[in-house]
Amino acid sequence: MAKIVIVGDGETAELAYEYFTYDSPHEVVAFSVEREYAKKEELFGLPVVFFEDLESRFAPAEHSAFVAISYTKLNRVRARLYQETKRKGYNIVSYVSSKAFVWRNVEIGENCFILENNVLQYAVRVGNNVVLWSGNHVGHQTVIADNAFVSSHVVISGYCEIGQNCFLGVNSCIANNVKIAQDCFIGMGAVINKDTEAQKVYVGNPSRVIKDSFDVFGLDAQDK
Repeated sequence: MAKIVIVGDGETAELAYEYFTYDSPHEVVAFSVEREYAKKEELFGLPVVFFEDLESRFAPAEHSAFVAISYTKLNRVRARLYQETKRKGYNIVSYVSSKAFVWRNVEIGENCFILENNVLQYAVRVGNNVVLWSGNHVGHQTVIADNAFVSSHVVISGYCEIGQNCFLGVNSCIANNVKIAQDCFIGMGAVINKDTEAQKVYVGNPSRVIKDSFDVFGLDAQDK
């Protein structure tokens, strides 16, 4: 079995351990956390090593990696650690549930976490570092850009574009041919029937803008 290290030790990392262990050809051998956030020495009987020391403990030539972080800072933390792990020389793997429906010509990038009961239709393209929690529908020829987080029971219709770093809340719905601009936060149950503006928070049915997403997540211009 291919050995992997999971970057993270929180809720998402625990779920990643479960799915990789029981539904993939990979063997998790360790977890890794940045030194300033380290609070435990082991998890599930495996070592939790400082991220700064990772390559000296688990050589990239012999191990792959998966970055298991939620949508913290509008996905910026996961994106940063994904890039830093790549720079360390690790092959970055994805997890796609055996219970997901993925059509034959779907494209899926690195460090994706695609859980059970997702439906990915004809010619869907999923970028790098994307999370699709359980039970979503992604319509034909839709493109999901890097670092997006799609929660659960989201319906994305055909020919849509989901921009970088976006978050789509539970039970939200995106109409056919709609473009969700980058850095949008789509609230729970929101119905989006026209293109959005970048860096906005949308709620309601029909949806309306209520806030700037950077204000909500404490981001500034340098985070663009």
